[in-house]
Amino acid sequence: MHSTAIQKEKTAAPIARAALAPEQLEFRNAMAHLPAAVSIITTDGEGGRCGITASAVCSVTDTPPTILVCINRGSAMHDVFKKNGRLCVNVLSDELEQLAMHFSGATKVPMEERFGWDIWEEPGELGQPVLADALVKLQGRIREFKEVGTHSVMFVELAEVKVNEKKDSLIYFNRLFHKVKRTAL
Repeated sequence: MHSTAIQKEKTAAPIARAALAPEQLEFRNAMAHLPAAVSIITTDGEGGRCGITASAVCSVTDTPPTILVCINRGSAMHDVFKKNGRLCVNVLSDELEQLAMHFSGATKVPMEERFGWDIWEEPGELGQPVLADALVKLQGRIREFKEVGTHSVMFVELAEVKVNEKKDSLIYFNRLFHKVKRTAL
């Protein structure tokens, strides 16, 4: 299994971590030990076009097919998702680790440039940016925003689901990316 550490700004991280209460640090450490798929969540519409790297994505129900996606309310992109009312969850394949870094903001590549790369396929019925090499592509309408602490939970009813059975997965565990092969050991 291959893993890579995420490079963070050296000035902001220590200040933010030092300001956290012990129980917050303990919670964050525990969540870092919860393996999760890595996704790039994209949106395009009246509010603009943007994308973020996220691991806080979860299934809710299959009737109707619904997922939840969490986004920090302090994010500049929060209101773009809210205004557009639709999104695409692009679950990343193992070869898209660098793209995860770009959409996390770690590389400082401007948003417009990211959407200019030749990595996107034709938008589906909802017109959302879809990564050609994603492992899973989930387009849907945001049916509800629920505010919880520092984040919003978006409940997304899916309109389009595509799975690439030939790709392997990228996950995030212990603050590192890991590549998970489709075949068992």
